[in-house]
Amino acid sequence: MKMEVMAKITSKGQVTIPKKMRDMLGSDVVRFRIENEKIVLEPVRDLGGVFKRYAKGLISFKEEREIAWEKVTHEYKEDP
Repeated sequence: MKMEVMAKITSKGQVTIPKKMRDMLGSDVVRFRIENEKIVLEPVRDLGGVFKRYAKGLISFKEEREIAWEKVTHEYKEDP
C-alpha cells in the first residue's frame, strides 16, 4: 500500500505522523535512518535490541528491584 502525506517541520524539529499511518506502524517507537538521501522511518517492535547498548548487565527486573530495596532500607537504617 502506498500512502503519501505532506507535513510541516516545527521550529523544534517535530513532525506529526498522521493517525492512520501511526496505526499502520503498529508501534509507538520508531527508528530513523538516512538511506539514499531519504529519511526512512520504521517501526521498532523489539525494544530489547534497541536499548541493548544501555543495559548495565543481565539482571532481571525482580533482582534489580530487590537490590534497590536493599539500598533504600540500608540508607534508612543509617539515618539518625
